[in-house]
Amino acid sequence: MKRPTTPKIYPGLNNDINGGMTMIGKIIRDAWVFGILPEGETCENWEMSRIDAVHQQINAQWDKYGCMVSALPADLAERHKQIYDKAIVEAKDRGWDPEVLASDED
Repeated sequence: MKRPTTPKIYPGLNNDINGGMTMIGKIIRDAWVFGILPEGETCENWEMSRIDAVHQQINAQWDKYGCMVSALPADLAERHKQIYDKAIVEAKDRGWDPEVLASDED
């Protein structure tokens, strides 16, 4: 008999590896950019199915702009810049090295 699997739980953006510079971290920050999640929501203790649902919403938003930051309207482009600039500084402060590939990401 196969045991039921425990859903994978996300530790939260502030507890993520690489200072949060991961695919899930990008999903969360993009959700902030598009107003899908309130800025500051770290998704701590969320099941992956919830994050997947947010990811689908993000993809629908990016599709409107050809998945290109340069195609975002000025207000969204500025919001994207602010969120990502801050994230990069914070991740570096937490030890993230952008020169090192994130080979240990899930």
